Amino acid sequence: MVDITAVLLGPAATQILGDLGADVIKIEPPAGDTTRGIGQARHAGMASLFLHTNRNKRSLVLDLKQPQGSEALRRLLRTADVLFHNKRPQAMARLGFGYEAVAAENRGIIYCGAFGYGQHGRYANKPAYDDLIQGAVALPALMAKVTGKHAYIPAALIDRMVALTAVYSITAALYHRERTGEGQSIEIPMFETMAGMILAEHMGGETFDPPHGALGYPRLLSPFRKPYRTSDGYICALTYTDAHWRKFFEFVGRPDLAQDPRYGTLSGRTEHIDELYQIAEAEYRKRSTAEWVETLERLDIPVTRMNTLDSLLDDAHLDDVGFFQWVNHPSEGRLRMMGTGSTWSRTPPSVRRYAPRLGEHSRELLAELGYPAADIDAMVSAGISACPQESRHEHAREAKC
Repeated sequence: MVDITAVLLGPAATQILGDLGADVIKIEPPAGDTTRGIGQARHAGMASLFLHTNRNKRSLVLDLKQPQGSEALRRLLRTADVLFHNKRPQAMARLGFGYEAVAAENRGIIYCGAFGYGQHGRYANKPAYDDLIQGAVALPALMAKVTGKHAYIPAALIDRMVALTAVYSITAALYHRERTGEGQSIEIPMFETMAGMILAEHMGGETFDPPHGALGYPRLLSPFRKPYRTSDGYICALTYTDAHWRKFFEFVGRPDLAQDPRYGTLSGRTEHIDELYQIAEAEYRKRSTAEWVETLERLDIPVTRMNTLDSLLDDAHLDDVGFFQWVNHPSEGRLRMMGTGSTWSRTPPSVRRYAPRLGEHSRELLAELGYPAADIDAMVSAGISACPQESRHEHAREAKC
């Protein structure tokens, strides 16, 4: 699999595919993926975000603006199963790697692009990042309905969700090719992908013609839908079904509320969700977190303690399943890394390589493409390709990568 992606969306997707067994060849410009500089780092170009989104990949540096760099990529693509990029299609075409050009040399290739907007709309050429697409699909406006302030969600939610869309799309296309021999082009626009996900919850009455009510899912938009304050901390509880609320009302000494038409049915609770959550909020403040966790678990009402980033690292369940592992990275030393999360009975995902240094596999991969050592040396000397730089000595020199 040829990976011409950068930042987060593309690298997150290709890491998943690498975990699942793909031989991912990460094509980087001489300056490297910009994510190499995001987060804390022991060495330049090996920052924390890069380390967590680029395992199971081989790094090949190619300057695609140079004829020799483009030719090396063409050689690679002639036998590749997948090309995945997150550049705008116009940029790929200018480089000479639009779908038609690539498919002319490899009809069976799965050519997948993930970028901002569908190519048949007026936004086709607009650049896109997670923050921009959050705004475009109304997430800050939804946050303002809840908190009174426009804000982005403090996670790269768009990149991660579209990355997962890319993974299942590529996987399905490979399955189709396995059955038919046919390659194809896939375009995954961030805007349309996320618009569908957000509106599924919030389309509401606008689903119908004529409209049958307002936009928005009231429970998700309630300002009282939040972790509950207890007498000594916070918990996250989801009292949702009729049975859940009946048990909760009985425990707090208000069994009559279960018979109230405002609270006794799902439709009634949805319509009066703010006042219902305020009732619950007042009750939760009366007892400690430990008391509530024990009580709600006994009543079979879904509940969990609220983690912080610090406490998440020490979560007992994650420890039970071995989610975090301390590993020895060849260049970065001892690192805390995360597992894949899923378990498989026959073909489990695996970590075969840690995130590579810039150009760590350039020499290896160019040799696999048939380049003799002298030609590889010339490409490195000309800046068309690159190998890692050794920094252990006062005068850095090129490593034999």
